[in-house]
Parts: sequence; C-alpha cells; structure tokens
Amino acid sequence: MAIAKCRFSGQPLHQTFIDLGMSPLANAYVKPEQLNHAEKFYPLHAYICEDTLLVQLEQFETPDQIFSDYAYFSSYSATWLKHAKVYSDMMVEKFNFNHHTQVIEIASNDGYLLQYFLEKGIPVLGIEPAANIAKVAEDRGIPCINKFFGVETAKELVMQGKLADLLIGNNVLAHVPDLNDFIAGMKLILKPNGILTMEFPHILQLIAQNQFDTIYHEHFSYFSFLTIEKIFAAHNLQLFDVEELPTHGGSLRIYAKHNYAKHLSINERVSHLKEKEITAGLHRIETYVTFAEKVKATKHKLLSFILTAKAQDKSIAGYGAPAKGNTLFNYCGIGKDFIDYTVDCNPHKQGLFLPGTHIPIFHPDKIRETQPDYILILPWNLKEEIMEQMAFIGEWGGQFVVPIPEVKIYPCPIPDRLLIAL
Repeated sequence: MAIAKCRFSGQPLHQTFIDLGMSPLANAYVKPEQLNHAEKFYPLHAYICEDTLLVQLEQFETPDQIFSDYAYFSSYSATWLKHAKVYSDMMVEKFNFNHHTQVIEIASNDGYLLQYFLEKGIPVLGIEPAANIAKVAEDRGIPCINKFFGVETAKELVMQGKLADLLIGNNVLAHVPDLNDFIAGMKLILKPNGILTMEFPHILQLIAQNQFDTIYHEHFSYFSFLTIEKIFAAHNLQLFDVEELPTHGGSLRIYAKHNYAKHLSINERVSHLKEKEITAGLHRIETYVTFAEKVKATKHKLLSFILTAKAQDKSIAGYGAPAKGNTLFNYCGIGKDFIDYTVDCNPHKQGLFLPGTHIPIFHPDKIRETQPDYILILPWNLKEEIMEQMAFIGEWGGQFVVPIPEVKIYPCPIPDRLLIAL
C-alpha cells in the first residue's frame, strides 16, 4: 500500500493524529431512490506531518466529485450572515475599500458575503466550483465564475485584468487538496498592495474542545498559525495580522500581503498567538498524538447517554444535517435505532437521508409535530441560535443535548407566554 505524503512538504506520513474508522463522504446525502444502493466508505484517518505539524487526511475522491454539486448553502444560518456583514463593514472602514477597488472571494458559495460589499457599490467577483450554488449567487446579481481555484484559474483572471485589492477565502483552505497550487494562485491575483484574508477552524480549539467531528473527507487539512505561517512564507506571502474568532467552534482569520509590500506593519497579535500556540504545545508532535484518547472517551459518554435515554423509552431527534454530524454518527455507530430523524432549515437537504446511517431529514416543523424528549444539536457551533429558535420544546418538557466537547444536557425553560398563562 502506498504511503500517504504531506500535501505541503511531500514528506511521508507515518504518525496518526486520529483514526475515526470507515466513513462515507460527509456531504454525500442519500436520495430516497438510493437507499438500497451500496455506499462508498473510506478510511477517516488523520495524520500529522512530523516535519510541518500539518494535520491532514489522505485524498480518496477528487474535488470535482465532492464539490461540483454541493448541499451547503451559507445563507441559511442567521449567525453566519451576521458574521459576514460585520466583516464587510469592518474591512471597508479599516482599509477604505470603495467603488474603485476589486473584491474577489474564492469559494463564494451563494453570495452570502459578497452581497454586503455589492450593497456598498464595491465591485465583486465570486469564484465557486459548485454549479448549483454559483447559480444562486448569479441570480442575486453577484458575478461568479464556476471553477475550482488554482494557478490555472488565477492566470486566466490575470489575463482578463481581474486582480484583487481584497482577496477572501472563508472556510476553503481546509478543502484544498493541493495547497501549494492554491496559494500560488492567490499570490498571482493579489495586487501589489492587496490584502488577503482567510478564515479556517483553528486546530488549537479542535484539540482543546475535542471537536473531532469537524474531521471529514471534505476537510483535507487542519491548521495551526505556526504551520500556516510557514506555508504562506514558502510562497512569499507574509501574515501581518490575525484574529481569533468564535465561528465554527473557534477559527482564525489571517491577514496576508506580499513580502515586498511595506505599507502594512506586523500586528502584535501575531506574536501573541504564536506564544499561545507554543504554550499549548502545538510546536511539539506529542501534543497531537494524545488527542485520540479524548475522542474515545467522548464516544463512550455519548453512547452511554443515548442507551440510558432509550432504556427509559425517551425519544431523540437531531437538529441539523451538517457534515460534522455525519462524522459523529458514523464514528459512534449511531443510526435510526437511536435517532428517530433530524431536521434542517436547508430545503436542499430536506427529504434526503444522512450518509451511512440513513437517518431521514425533515423540515423543522417535524419537531413540534412529534414532540421528542431530547433534541441532539449537531451543529453545536450554532447552539445558541438553535436553542432560541426551538425554545418551544419547553412546552412539553423537551431538552437539548450538545455532544461536543462532551455530552451536556440543557433543560429548556418554560416559554414566557406559558408562565403568564400560569
């Protein structure tokens, strides 16, 4: 069997970060007519490169097969839309982007972010590989190129005079199988004094908060700041600022520029974060190889809760159909015998079934109709938004369950209108 190699340095990968067994692609939702068909399962085995400390998975499917028709639409989360608007307002105020500047977003999804720049009269361009999602952005009036991004696409844009004053990539870097081609492409289309920002989950939080369910085949890589700084430096891009964000359980927003650009100084947050990561041991491989034991403990606790609840004849429904939920269910062996169904606000997922487990996905109205005893929140990073939205489960004594970082039950308070009635 061929030995996997680091997608940045090319070094052989021998050291395990976490082995989550066999799992289907997390976004390969099953249609009703496919229920009796065989599904493909792949090893969900994350390695740690001993040279760069880049955590990564082997690649089993091409990006074309994974992302050309995608079920994740960013605009269905109010929390994420608010995050996008705050970012756009902040960037315009901080760097004076205007109608003379060009904003380009890689993996622009359904236009959830670019719409806020467009409202300000700033020229925008989206690059989105999923044709179904790119069409939604186009229908909103957002110019969009339906292609995967890399050096080839970057050269085409340069030939057309499309260069970025602001280049954005939110939650795309982890999805890139060829990091060097991708980052080299970004350098090509970034103007000499341009600014590049990227957001991605922070492996410091993944380890500290036990967020193993964010590991799935569509996420090829997992980054610390120490590692991503080395990768960008190899392409003559300098990270001059960084922010720690609460999104997706804890993310980083990095700011980059060309090495030769002298108009932006290095923010002290860069050195502070590097010190924080070193204190947490992210510069030592030993920190990574002990992660698996925490994951096993969480699996045992979740199964213990579910088995106890079912023994008491309690009903459990899921909320959400995110990729992370599919990793959780397939790793823990949780299927329809434990979870009756799940619900999701995204109509593109309703009527489908979760990959591997075949748990059905319904509209959120199903919760009120069936009145489950527990709602297991799968997109735990949005738990506050979901608990507020579904607070009515308190009418029948329903409770919320959040599985990560460990199983926690949240009793739902009685809605105010019922207290008034009492």
